[in-house]
Amino acid sequence: MAQVTKRCDFVFFFDVKDGNPNGDPDAGNLPRIDVETGMGIVTDVCLKRKVRNYVQMTQRTDGKPKAGYDIFVKEKIVLNDLIADAYKKLD
Repeated sequence: MAQVTKRCDFVFFFDVKDGNPNGDPDAGNLPRIDVETGMGIVTDVCLKRKVRNYVQMTQRTDGKPKAGYDIFVKEKIVLNDLIADAYKKLD
């Protein structure tokens, strides 16, 4: 895989109908809404999670991540367990 040497910006457009793409845990998981426009808001953290989940689902071979596509920060995984596993592999 080639190393990224220059900054890369991109725009990610998506549309949700009858859904809650980014619930607010402080408001009972209600959708985040801009009070001025009435439009839904999706945070950068939510978008990063969606991209990570997509990579984890699509970049697999035989049920395991392809080389270079494994992601450390995973959904519903205790990071201390991943760190302990890494130490075991290194002995």
